[in-house]
Amino acid sequence: MRFQRRAAAIGVIAAGALLFSACGSDNNSGGGSAPQASGVTCGGEQALKASGSTAQANAITGFVNTFEQTCNGQTLNYTASGSGAGRNDFIGGQTDFAGSDAALKSDEMAKATQRCASPALDLPMVFGPIAVAYNVAGVTDLALDGPTTAKIFNGTVKTWNDPAIAALNPGKNLPAAPIVVNFRSDESGTTQNFQTYLNAASNNAYGRPSTQTFNGGTGAGAKGSQGVTDATKSTPNSIAYIEASFAQKAQLPSAGIINAGGGQPVALSTDAVAKAIDTVKVTGQGNDLSLDLTSLYQTATPGAYPIALATYEIVCTKYSDPQTGQAVKAFLQTALSPQAQGTLTQGGYVPIPDAFKQRLSASVNAIS
Repeated sequence: MRFQRRAAAIGVIAAGALLFSACGSDNNSGGGSAPQASGVTCGGEQALKASGSTAQANAITGFVNTFEQTCNGQTLNYTASGSGAGRNDFIGGQTDFAGSDAALKSDEMAKATQRCASPALDLPMVFGPIAVAYNVAGVTDLALDGPTTAKIFNGTVKTWNDPAIAALNPGKNLPAAPIVVNFRSDESGTTQNFQTYLNAASNNAYGRPSTQTFNGGTGAGAKGSQGVTDATKSTPNSIAYIEASFAQKAQLPSAGIINAGGGQPVALSTDAVAKAIDTVKVTGQGNDLSLDLTSLYQTATPGAYPIALATYEIVCTKYSDPQTGQAVKAFLQTALSPQAQGTLTQGGYVPIPDAFKQRLSASVNAIS
């Protein structure tokens, strides 16, 4: 299934436009009120509990605000602990659902299905770009391509004035300083997605496994999106892969990326990411909607930004407690509502394309 891009332009991410706050250690802004959503069947458990992806933390806060406005007395406590921790919490029965930047692996799916006593589902509810953020004095418009980015993050390109970087940035004053790579020290779906991009966009010049652990063999690790953001903000001549909302909040510049089509570097914006997700395909079966993002990473579409991730809500098809199932369904119905989707661009995310939203709605409505 191919995604169909929204007809209206979604717009450019505005610095300082973030209004969400992430739960847990990645809290990075203050939340506000949200309009009541329509088409939601409220009811069930009063207080849901979920954990996982830091990439979607700002989006979840917007969804929670709308959920609380829509379903009086119901709420969700979301802990942004990282994708791996979220999957483990869910499989262990400690949470009602998980947020993960990677779909369940086969062994995890088996464990999650056993925990649910029904099929577990990967539902991609949040799409967001990954920024290649940097801190280099005097450089505000860095251009990179897939092969060069791959060589930076595996340590092959070691200095900012390396010929590979200089060739993409003629006339810019690049220092001779060593490049400091910052990466996620915790298990992270963002790390897996970014490394998959590095391999796919560089003809495997990265040459390292695309796992949820950073395998570049260079740099310094920090925990969570906020930890990497803080490390980059405080470290001159550093570079990192960070979810766009965190980079924007910290006012870190992000590189324009030359996609597989060549041409001009593409600045990070929600509209540019929307162009790239047009070709994403569903590989899951039935109500499971796991995705293959390879075509996004290798896009040659002019003006398409090629580094993004999908964050999944991992849920049970049928919960042992019907009250929990009803509440999870109500929350996800809220997240798909126009009111909640309308909050996404303010946090640097991409609203779900209408054609795909119909398929997601069918999967959400099947939860009990």
